[in-house]
Order: sequence, then C-alpha cells, then structure tokens
Amino acid sequence: MPPVLDPSLLPAYAAALGFGYLCGSIPFGLLLTRFAGTGDIRAIGSGNIGATNVLRTGHKGLAAATLIGDALKGTFAVLLAYFYFGRDDFAHTLALFTAAGAFLGHLFPIWLGFKGGKGVATYIGLLLALAWPITIAFALIWLAVVALSRYSALAALLASAATPVALWMIGDQPAAVLFTLLSVLLWIMHRGNIARLVRGTESKLGASTPA
Repeated sequence: MPPVLDPSLLPAYAAALGFGYLCGSIPFGLLLTRFAGTGDIRAIGSGNIGATNVLRTGHKGLAAATLIGDALKGTFAVLLAYFYFGRDDFAHTLALFTAAGAFLGHLFPIWLGFKGGKGVATYIGLLLALAWPITIAFALIWLAVVALSRYSALAALLASAATPVALWMIGDQPAAVLFTLLSVLLWIMHRGNIARLVRGTESKLGASTPA
C-alpha cells in the first residue's frame, strides 16, 4: 500500500494529475470523425464524443478506433508514469494520480468546454494499466449482463460497481479507493441512461434509438 501522501510531494502529484488530464482530454471521437469527413460528432445523435455516438455515423471502423483510442490514452498515461518512476509505492501513487487526471480529462476536456465522453473506454484503459487481471473480470461481467439484458449501459454500470470490490480483494486498496471515485463519476455521467433504464426506454444493443 502506498504511504500516506507527503505534502512535500504535492508538486509531483499535481504534475501527474495534469499530465494525465492532458492525455485523457484528447477527443479521439471528434478528431477521427472530422478527419473522416463525417462532420462534428457533437451534432449527431446524443452529441457525445464517445464510441457509441460515433457508431451512429454508420462507420463501425471509426467507432472501433474511437473506443481503442479512448481506452489506450489512459493506458498510455499510466504506463508512462510507471516507465519513468518504476514500480515502487511512490510510483504507484503517481500512477493513480495520473489515472485520475486521465479520467477527468476524458469527462471534462478543456478543449471542448469541459463536455466530454461518459468514460467507460477510458475507465477500462486505466484498469488495464493498473490491474489487468481485473480488466478480465470487468469484461466477463459486462458480457454476462449484455447476454442477459442486451443493455450495454447496464453492463458497464454493474461492471464498474464490481471493480473497486475486486481491486480491494486483490489487496490494492489505494486503487480500489480511486476506482470507487471513478465509478461514482461514471454513474453520474450515465444518469440519463439510468433514468431510461428505470423507465424501460433505454436502447438495447442492435436497436437504433437515440441515447
């Protein structure tokens, strides 16, 4: 477990948070759709810059590329922190700050007026870098819920709720605390989906309803 945060290291924590934020704020969905000539993704469907909304352009390849980009920008940021600082407790603490920054950057990118994506892909990318075995658990829960319900949002919400518990069980309490906070943010960003799930109007995988 990382030591209690040292006030004298606040500049290092702030730098890690800032670096993560810059990486996470890269709007792959917006950039890729513009390069492909499909216009501003924010004017399509839900207006979200994530892969689900990119899919509404009819370009499955662009949606897949957006999903990968949004995931790997988080993975890259965290792995770069580990690359420079090693794998000791201090490095792990910096990696967690970097992860937090990357997630916040994706949700609230300064370049887009702090209106970003909902965070699922970046959440998975961060988890991949910090505790890859738990990523497998996330995927299995997601697949099981989708198979039973066909609700992608519900699958992501339940998998994210289970993630902090799984991290705690493997002994990484600091990461469990971080992912508890990230999961809360992810649920907040999906509040519209939650409301539709409660009303029974949430779109299922394969359906062509706006979200």
